[in-house]
Amino acid sequence: MRYCIEFSYLGKNYFGFQIQPGEISVQEVLEKAFSTILREKIKITGAGRTDTGVHAKKMFAHFDVEKSVGENFIYQMNSFLPKDIAVKRIFRVEDNFHARFDATFRTYEYYISLEKNPFTQDSAWQMWKRTLDVEKMNEACEFLLKHQDFTSFSKLHTNSKTNNCKIFSAFWEQNNSELKFTISADRFLRNMVRAIVGTMVEIGNGKLKPEDLDRIIAEKNRNSAGTSAPAQGLFLVDVGYDFS
Repeated sequence: MRYCIEFSYLGKNYFGFQIQPGEISVQEVLEKAFSTILREKIKITGAGRTDTGVHAKKMFAHFDVEKSVGENFIYQMNSFLPKDIAVKRIFRVEDNFHARFDATFRTYEYYISLEKNPFTQDSAWQMWKRTLDVEKMNEACEFLLKHQDFTSFSKLHTNSKTNNCKIFSAFWEQNNSELKFTISADRFLRNMVRAIVGTMVEIGNGKLKPEDLDRIIAEKNRNSAGTSAPAQGLFLVDVGYDFS
């Protein structure tokens, strides 16, 4: 039987979602917990991979199991898991369901704190010594919607067969001293959102103009874009499926 789980995690203590040799990952912790509680070897497949230190408010994964899962499974899992990983729900899916390939969109949020904030040290980019022009950053977002090849924002030397992505929406919002960047697409490349945010910040502080983003994307060169933003400000906040 195939099940799908919705879960969340704080990525501070993990080297990303996907299993890494010699490093602790969210996938490894989940698989150990599942295997212990269900008393059989469980392998889970996530909706995607998040980089070291990146968080997920809403993530999905599927797994196969020989016997049906009991009603108290979520309680058992959350009692067994560390405090920075939480299972939200579990439900049966068709045997051919795939958490990664069946996803229709992903949405990320990136947070920047414009004042020194001890409560967001692990969940936002601390930029309290700078000012950013949010209007120009939103002007630049329009260029993201015009393109499909985002090689300029891709981590180098990956196994991706294509760097094409369809971005559905991208915008910045400011709430007092907090900036939030929201971006949705059918797929994302490794490091893509953080590279976009790092480049957007250079637009916001006047080092680049909004129209420079159009040129940077067209050049298909990672060296043309800005430095990647720190991992702690990035959250995977939604993954879409036909059933959701």
